[in-house]
Amino acid sequence: MGHLGGFFLLVVPLTCSHIWGAAGHSLPACHQQLQFRCSDGSCIPRVSVCDGRTDCEDGSDEHHCGHLWCKKDEFPCRSRRCISRHFLCDGVDNCGDGSDEAACQNCTTFSCGPSDTCLPANKVCDGQPDCKDGRDESRELCGSSRTRPQTSPTCAPSEFQCGDGQCIRQTWRCDHSADCSDGSDEDNCDQDECKVNNGGCSHRCVDQQMGFFCACPDDMRLVRDSQCEEVDTCLESDVCDQLCVNMNGSLTCDCHEGYQMNPATRECKAKGEEAKLVFTSSKGMGWINITGTEYREPTPHLPGPGPVAALASNRTVYWARQGRGSIYRVSMDGKLQDSVLVLKGQGSVSGLAVDWIHQLLYWTSMESRSVNVGLLDGSAQRPLITGLDKPSAVAVDPLRGLLFWAQCGSSANIERAGLDGRDRMALVTHLIRQPVALSLDMPRQLLYWVDQGMKSISRVNLEGRHRKTVVESNGYLDRPFGLAVFEGFVYWSEEVTRSICRANKHNGMNLQVLLSNATSAGGVVIVQPVLQPNGPPVCGHTRTVCRHECVVGLLSESPEFSCTPPETGQNKSQEIPTISRTVPASSLSDPTFAGILSLIMFLSVLLVGMALWWWREEFRPARSLTEQSFSLKESQDPLIIQGPPMDPNTCLVKETLLKLDLDGE
Repeated sequence: MGHLGGFFLLVVPLTCSHIWGAAGHSLPACHQQLQFRCSDGSCIPRVSVCDGRTDCEDGSDEHHCGHLWCKKDEFPCRSRRCISRHFLCDGVDNCGDGSDEAACQNCTTFSCGPSDTCLPANKVCDGQPDCKDGRDESRELCGSSRTRPQTSPTCAPSEFQCGDGQCIRQTWRCDHSADCSDGSDEDNCDQDECKVNNGGCSHRCVDQQMGFFCACPDDMRLVRDSQCEEVDTCLESDVCDQLCVNMNGSLTCDCHEGYQMNPATRECKAKGEEAKLVFTSSKGMGWINITGTEYREPTPHLPGPGPVAALASNRTVYWARQGRGSIYRVSMDGKLQDSVLVLKGQGSVSGLAVDWIHQLLYWTSMESRSVNVGLLDGSAQRPLITGLDKPSAVAVDPLRGLLFWAQCGSSANIERAGLDGRDRMALVTHLIRQPVALSLDMPRQLLYWVDQGMKSISRVNLEGRHRKTVVESNGYLDRPFGLAVFEGFVYWSEEVTRSICRANKHNGMNLQVLLSNATSAGGVVIVQPVLQPNGPPVCGHTRTVCRHECVVGLLSESPEFSCTPPETGQNKSQEIPTISRTVPASSLSDPTFAGILSLIMFLSVLLVGMALWWWREEFRPARSLTEQSFSLKESQDPLIIQGPPMDPNTCLVKETLLKLDLDGE
């Protein structure tokens, strides 16, 4: 206690001495005209008084401000005028009495204000705020002549960046209609916009008294208001179903192998068996012929609408129930109720496609935000492309080694990549809202999509050019779901009218309702061998054509596609590609990891051998696992994953699915 008392006796005098010493000194003098003394004695610039922000530690600079008549973002002049605070210290007497410049430091370039810094000229209107209040990038100072709209990476060259960062079309600028929320697209419209980045035009920019427009050479056409593309006479005229040859302005039509031309209509018709359109609905899976004259009732053992794909070579259909993560297969030649579980994915399946060359299955999942790939037998699967925004559909062209998918999130678009997910390329980014299905016109190398938001069916070529809307809202496109292209028609399912329809793939004419009682219609796919022609396998992002076969490896860090020579591939199965089990080199270089891996593999083989021996001793062989073997109650079905509830922000694909399912029952 004695030590504590001594310490107290020592500290108290020192503290009192410090306080008395501070009180003995006079408070710092504030400049009478330029500064304001806070209640605690500190000095702040007078222009900071009653500016809506507390600058004194005790807040006294914002006391007794009720007599002021200016808004919080305005500066009160001594002359009782109110000016924007952006005009402070700009070298101009905006108040008329000099009070807005009286408290400024001696800055010969640009001042950020009395309590801020002085900027060099090259920092003003450079697209990066350097002043605390951002006045060096203000709209009043920089207007539309600032460099940020043209150099900011957030807006495309064909777009104008508003003062608030919003991107709009360059051609909307100075059109007498404010498109930016701050109206900055209608400022300084007397300048020549073509002098800045050519107005965003790919070719010619034509300045007008108000605004400008983009123009193209005679052999090109304007797309997206600013880009020119070459005119494809065949696609522009759209008279040929498949091959088109332009000879001196005269078009000649022809058909691909596997098709023959109808001499009367000049249409290309598939040879061989009649095509079947398989569909899913709340009543089950069924099929009709492409003219609608033959119909097979849906099988109730396979309930639920959802995406569907087919392997035409053996007439096998793959399907996934909407909102579920399990994918099944069923043979069209057997009993439709004998469906077999292929694989269980992460999240529900929103789109499905079959690669018949490499024997792969591709699907999209909104919950996992990914495009996924797996072997057709379900023995291996993996995410391929991740981080997507509500991926809703997928399509594949294995003959050219291309994969396509659609996203219907906040920035809806359609992209493509190689079969291994590399070399991504955006195909459609404008005038697209809710693409819910994709389909390829293989003979013409065109990609079609149905847009639930736009209520339309459109197409582009595989490079994203020559866009055309072929079917617009016609009473049967209020809520489309599935899409297929075959011969001269597009086929789609529609939920509101409970119908399956088709129309001319060139112009949307000759609308025909093939089925009118498809309750909660789901995906559609056309089964005909000509739609999946044989061809050499294409391997990887380099799209190398293999002379023999392409081996697909899904167990490495990234999917591997590699060609095998004939002598090493003759004994390999032609049905299912080999699964690469190559361990990454970095792992093999670690002897400890290699030893652990060897031990795990040995124990796994031993365990499997013991299980097989026990099974043979105790049981007779069980028959193939089918969905029919289980109760139809969802809560007791071990094959179907009860996925998480759908996000209410997901695409409007099936928002009335539950109600329609109950109606169907």
